[in-house]
Amino acid sequence: MDMKKCAVGVDLGGTKIALGIVDDEGRLLERLRYDTETQGGYGAVIKQIVDGVRQLKDKGNPSGAPMSGVGIGVAGQVDPETGAVVFAPNLDWRDVPLRGDVEKACGLPVVVTNDVRAALWGEWLFGAGRGVEDLICIFVGTGIGGGIVCGGRVLEGCSNTAGEIGHMTVDLRGPLCKCGNRGCMEALAGGWAMARRAQESVKAGPVAGSAILNMAGGKIEEITAKTLVDAFYAGDPLAVTILDEATDALSAGIAALVNAVNPCKIILGGGIIEGMPEMVSRIDKGVRSRALNAATGRLAIVASKLGGEAGIIGAAALAMRR
Repeated sequence: MDMKKCAVGVDLGGTKIALGIVDDEGRLLERLRYDTETQGGYGAVIKQIVDGVRQLKDKGNPSGAPMSGVGIGVAGQVDPETGAVVFAPNLDWRDVPLRGDVEKACGLPVVVTNDVRAALWGEWLFGAGRGVEDLICIFVGTGIGGGIVCGGRVLEGCSNTAGEIGHMTVDLRGPLCKCGNRGCMEALAGGWAMARRAQESVKAGPVAGSAILNMAGGKIEEITAKTLVDAFYAGDPLAVTILDEATDALSAGIAALVNAVNPCKIILGGGIIEGMPEMVSRIDKGVRSRALNAATGRLAIVASKLGGEAGIIGAAALAMRR
């Protein structure tokens, strides 16, 4: 009988580092969380990761299974051959040897991937996508990211950037995106874009935006996507309009993906979806009204099962697989 395996999964972002021990059934057994010390630069963040991995190694797996390695999902572009981070804007990293440095310090094999790709692996292997060979995961938070499984394989693309779903154009003359393009799905429905739209609307129409402004303590710059969702649930007409338009943009982009890729399942996650769960059914309705009937007959659109733990679980799963 094979001994069970486990690994450490790391979800590395610009504001937090979450680590955990995950077993080969996808159970998160131990967990740590730190605020990312971005001010200290690359060295300070590496120390946080290494200290966390060592702490988890010392604690050990409750089942006694050996530690296979470390998987790291990082918010940035990763070289799949070397495990170096080519560019991570939220960490202000360019061309840093993340895999090599963590391997050297921890004495364990390390796998590095994009954070959204890690979450995709988590949902596919142990979450809402378990057993499905054609699926798309879409995470709607501050930005919009995603991942695609086609024919039982995670698509990586020619230069490892497959899944940049948020930068699909859904409005040719739409608002400017942070990527430099106009009308990206993220520029219409990402959390930062909804906050920007709300701030601009409140400036242009203080009376119509008064409820949203009050929820932000009277400061326009404090209006966030969460403020908008709270105002939506309070029945504020401006918040309803902005979130309806964001839902339409998501539906249009996802319908295009459904026509192009023909998945069996779409999994929706991220902070915006978690904060407004009924968006899943609204997007489902919008996608079915736009996509080809032949592409939606067997399609299911569901919420993420693993939530904020998907990245840790998926990163650890990758470490165990490789």
